[in-house]
Amino acid sequence: MHSYKRHTVTAALPYANGGLHIGHIAGCYLPADIYVRYLRSRGKDILFICGSDEHGVPITIRARKENCTPQEIVDKYHSLMKRTFEEFGIAFSIYSRTSSPVHHQTASDFFKKLYDKGVFTESVTEQYYDAKANQFLADRYITGTCPKCGNPNAYGDQCERCGTSLSPMDLINPVSTLSGEKPILKETKNWFLPLDKLQPQIEAYINSHDDWKPNVFGQCKSWLNQGLQPRAMTRDLDWGVKVPLKDAEGKVLYVWFDAPIGYISATKELTKDWEKYWKDKDTRLIHFIGKDNIVFHCIIFPSMLMCDGEYILPDNVPANEFLNLEGEKISTSRNWAVWVHEYLEDFPGKQDVLRYVLCANAPETKDNDFTWADFQTRNNSELVAILGNFVHRTNVLTKKYFDGKVPAALEYEKSDLILMEEMSRFPKKIGDAIEAFHFREALAELMNLARLGNKYLADNEPWKVYNTNPQRVQVVLNLSLQICANLSALMRPFMPFTSDKLCSLLNIAPLNWDAAGKADMLREGHQLGEPVMLFEKIEDFQIEKQIMKLHHTKVDNQPPVGATLAVARPQKPEIVFEDFEKMDIRVATITAAEKVQGADKLLKLTVNTGIDVRTVVSGIAKYHKPEDIVGKQVCLLVNLAPRKLKGIESQGMILMAENSDGKLIFVAPTDINAENGGIVK
Repeated sequence: MHSYKRHTVTAALPYANGGLHIGHIAGCYLPADIYVRYLRSRGKDILFICGSDEHGVPITIRARKENCTPQEIVDKYHSLMKRTFEEFGIAFSIYSRTSSPVHHQTASDFFKKLYDKGVFTESVTEQYYDAKANQFLADRYITGTCPKCGNPNAYGDQCERCGTSLSPMDLINPVSTLSGEKPILKETKNWFLPLDKLQPQIEAYINSHDDWKPNVFGQCKSWLNQGLQPRAMTRDLDWGVKVPLKDAEGKVLYVWFDAPIGYISATKELTKDWEKYWKDKDTRLIHFIGKDNIVFHCIIFPSMLMCDGEYILPDNVPANEFLNLEGEKISTSRNWAVWVHEYLEDFPGKQDVLRYVLCANAPETKDNDFTWADFQTRNNSELVAILGNFVHRTNVLTKKYFDGKVPAALEYEKSDLILMEEMSRFPKKIGDAIEAFHFREALAELMNLARLGNKYLADNEPWKVYNTNPQRVQVVLNLSLQICANLSALMRPFMPFTSDKLCSLLNIAPLNWDAAGKADMLREGHQLGEPVMLFEKIEDFQIEKQIMKLHHTKVDNQPPVGATLAVARPQKPEIVFEDFEKMDIRVATITAAEKVQGADKLLKLTVNTGIDVRTVVSGIAKYHKPEDIVGKQVCLLVNLAPRKLKGIESQGMILMAENSDGKLIFVAPTDINAENGGIVK
């Protein structure tokens, strides 16, 4: 690792206009926390800085929705986010807020210094203005038709349907969200950061960091290749840090000028020695962010720091891609999200399960998908069956054979020496991956250490050997316990709560990183704690509850009756009435149902059509159990040509509909007096 004296690590300031969801955590907070915990375990001088971003339009929009003041909004959500971070184990040195007096003063002073140096250019431009509301409109206060995809509800900065970045001037038929009126153009003066003039400096800075993650470096080069343009650092708003100039009444600092200065002001709040963490060349500055913040942290904020002249520049900006949820983009506006504070209520004591899953599936190089099925599988098949199983077996056997005391290892065999050599490599393998910001790889190596322990136990079978060779069992359990001690140290950045639990089980104080890799971490005769399971299985009903919660969210988000469904498939080509008349659709009742052997999707159904009793093979086994559908009335196409499926002749086809979840549901008669054989017209 580079020989910096200290590290300043920041995680993107979250907007205080809602809770934290798993996309936020996977994007930057968990990777930052893993990195910081690792460096702390190595004894490094490090500050981990974050806080609530309490300015900007999203705050005022939320305040309007909840019919309260912006201050009430930020107070509410700052408190929620701070508590959520603490309970989830994100170990900031400080979690501050941009509404603090220290921040307002710091941001104001920063702007004034650049102004006094002649950095900014003044420019009068035309902006949209709502005459009825008597105010200029920020981008999010304007909606209109997207020129790219025709979405009638695109925002002034982005179309959420097609993802295109927009400016308010791009919108067709723009409308103010404040009054519903068509806005007018009105002149206003603002102060611009001349990024076009700064481009050579910025380009040299970016080119000196071609070791950054490809997604970060590539996006920066794309912006530079297009040519940077001046960007306004002030806005016509009444919520934010006031512009410290006499002729700037009714203007505040642009939130992306104000927010990154929040890292500096939070450090000021934390320590009087703040300058050495921001101005000393022996300090390494690292920003953890999501990919939507790359331009601000790699181009705009460094430009501001360059213009000031006293600050160090970010040495790395490891940005993650986005995390999707059950195959769809996470959306706070549609409530399509797993909220972390709700997770903590639904799965008490299981912070590390979610930390593990989000790290194992982190969107490091591409967008990834979180599913509740994968969450359950990783917990049950990896945390319980591999890591938890190894630790528990080792401790139970030690209690059974040696009263819970670490046995002496008197004589090593060749396989033991090989094991110790392999074990000694893990701290460096895991550490190197963390330092390269490859957290998924690092976690996989941690699990490989647990797998190594499991295999060692299985190969040596101490439960079979004890009666004939107890000395051999002493060695096997001693080394297995040494692996447990190593796991307790090496898992701490990823799963701190489980590390504490394992330390308690081993009856030891937490071990630092550099103590790991050795086979003498636990001394002979050391008394262990009582064996307990590190993890417990997550049952189907717990997962079904979460999926049902999402299902209700999806139903709540359906457009009103009569609205066009964006997800509906296009209409098929027209047919004439005679085509429809050829189909003989009848009411029928399922009288028996069973699974078809060798076919996971098929059910063999016996149906009473009113004209006969026949067999129908239907591909609905994924969605319906045989015992649940016996006696159910259905609509059946009875004159479909017979077809053999898995050797069974199917005489007809049941009509089904596919809902928004992709599940097949019955198109059943709604009239309780419907008789078998009744013709559907």
